[in-house]
Amino acid sequence: MLTEWKTNKSSCPVSLRQLSEAVRHKMAQTSETLSDDQVLEIVEDLVLSHRALVDLAPGKKKKLIRLIFCSLRRELEILHDYAEDPDVSEIMVNGIDGIFIERCGRIERVPAFFESTEDLEKVIQRLAARVSREMNDLHPIVDARLQDGSRINAVNRSIALDGPVLTIRKFNRDRMTLDDLIRQKDITAEAAELLVRLVRSGYNMFVSGGTSSGKTTFLNVLSDCIPREERVIVIEDSAELAIRNHENLVRMEARNANAQGRGAVTIRDLIKTSLRMRPDRIIVGEVRGGEVVDMLAAMSTGHDGSLSTGHANSPAGMIGRLETLFLSASGFPVEAVRSQIADAIDIFVHLKRSSDGRRQVWEIAEVEGCSEGAVRLNKLFHHVPGKGLIPTGNRLMHKEKLELYELGAVL
Repeated sequence: MLTEWKTNKSSCPVSLRQLSEAVRHKMAQTSETLSDDQVLEIVEDLVLSHRALVDLAPGKKKKLIRLIFCSLRRELEILHDYAEDPDVSEIMVNGIDGIFIERCGRIERVPAFFESTEDLEKVIQRLAARVSREMNDLHPIVDARLQDGSRINAVNRSIALDGPVLTIRKFNRDRMTLDDLIRQKDITAEAAELLVRLVRSGYNMFVSGGTSSGKTTFLNVLSDCIPREERVIVIEDSAELAIRNHENLVRMEARNANAQGRGAVTIRDLIKTSLRMRPDRIIVGEVRGGEVVDMLAAMSTGHDGSLSTGHANSPAGMIGRLETLFLSASGFPVEAVRSQIADAIDIFVHLKRSSDGRRQVWEIAEVEGCSEGAVRLNKLFHHVPGKGLIPTGNRLMHKEKLELYELGAVL
């Protein structure tokens, strides 16, 4: 169990575990099924009447009551309040006394701690059990998606030297729109208008960026631009995307092997089978392995308007990463790989997390082609310090899809 009413363990006037056990003992004295309100009343009576807590400030007593109540009635114990806070996007627990959260784009340490490794492991095991996983020395790593869409990653103390590690990544219940991003100045109206036209016209687009740069959110936003009558196939390693406004939608999620090493279904398997589903668009949540071969093949053989993301520090860096992944998964010569990338991807959108925690569009670049053994980029928008995202003055070179779509829309 963890506490935030004292930051120094040795200064606690009474153990929170003792307080919780006292409440459990009181609860056990009745044969009735107690409501949350009844349990809260028992906790309040205990805290307000406990001699060791007489001198505790009223505000801290209120926090303590909430802590004890959550430890008894909430699955995440006190982490429950952070999980319910719409401003908190990530919860990071580094051992029993290193609790951090990301709130409104900024990481802050919570003045809190678990009283024991066993208490922290209990929370982790409870979360793992919800998704039919287990956490122990034989299975020291858990990486899973909860039913509410949150993603958890946990590492056992047999691997994490300073105690169990738990990370919970939350996703906004209120889904962002392109207008929201413009209003927050994460992208300009001019750049947004161009991307809307390109997505509608069927340009294959790749969103790059570092960890927690907003790639998933931005992919959701781009998907809103896909014409509603089109059939969309969504493929993810762990389901995070919230595609909406499309009735003809298929969502598939990869699956890990079981304890016997069987039953695994990879992203690559899903991309291959999606090609037989008559897709208009294929959206792959993230490319990070051999599936790059099949994804690029799909993009370059008639499945226009496909979208995906990947980790990189720039569009050029993303190209290099795609090359590396492709070469690792195939025996193709590097020249052929680069040609494949240039044929498959039309537009790169790069996101970056700024120093103030905002996630912004940093660069938009068109793939010009492959020449002299390298993939050439035509920068359309770039970020300039003090000015934000501004056009470079370069014009879109490959207008064929755009002109064909907009001509069809007029006719």
